[in-house]
Parts: sequence; C-alpha cells; structure tokens
Amino acid sequence: MTDEEDEGSMTLNVGQRVRLVADLRLAGSVTPAEEPVDESGAFAASVALAAGIEGTVERVDEHHQQQSHEVREYLRLKSLLDDFGHQMPPESRRQLEEQVGGLEEQWAAYQRRTLRVTVRVRLDNGFVLDEAPEEAFASA
Repeated sequence: MTDEEDEGSMTLNVGQRVRLVADLRLAGSVTPAEEPVDESGAFAASVALAAGIEGTVERVDEHHQQQSHEVREYLRLKSLLDDFGHQMPPESRRQLEEQVGGLEEQWAAYQRRTLRVTVRVRLDNGFVLDEAPEEAFASA
C-alpha cells in the first residue's frame, strides 16, 4: 500500500509522528507580543511551510455532524427491522424494508460527511498547527 492510499483512510493518534503532505502558506496579520491585539500596529505576514516537515500530534478532535430527521428515522426503522423483522408478518416486513430503502441515500450521504477530524501538531521547527485537517498529514 502506498502513502497516497494510506493518507485518505488514516486516523491520527496523540503522540504519533507525522509529516506534512503538501506545502502550506500561512498568511494574516501579526501583532507584536507586547502590543494589545486590537492595536492598529498590526502588519501583514506570511510563513511558508514545506511538505515533508515532521512533527508530533498533540491533540485529535472529531467533529460530528448533526443528524437530520431522515437519518434519525433511518436508524430507528433499521433497528426495528434488524431486531424484530424476523417476527413480523411478511407484508409489514416488506413495508418496513421499503421505508428503510427509501432512506438509505440520506444515510449514505450522512456517513460520507459525518466525521471531520482536525489535529494540533507541534512541528519540529517549533511551529504549531492547530485545527488542521487530518488529511494534511501522513505517518512519518
């Protein structure tokens, strides 16, 4: 399995060594540490980080998407079918299977986008990337 195949399905863990998989450019305004944040002395800055820089995962955050009514209904009906479907009269079971089938598209879409994982990585050069998408890193 290549690194490219690994990266899409990898789940990072705290303490894991990782490397940046693409060049990044961080841009925004910068304020000297001794000045208040709202001070007008801020100036623009840009920092480039090259792919391949390594670091250590300090935190992993999972962001779950809220379930729609259709997704909750799918889960309820699917559970009912799985638990009691074998005991139902054939016509009732067929109707329940149709209802579950009608909600499978919404369930599949929910599963594809349900989990977004972000990480905090302390790079070896001293920079810290926080709330970076997990896909930006590969195992070192």
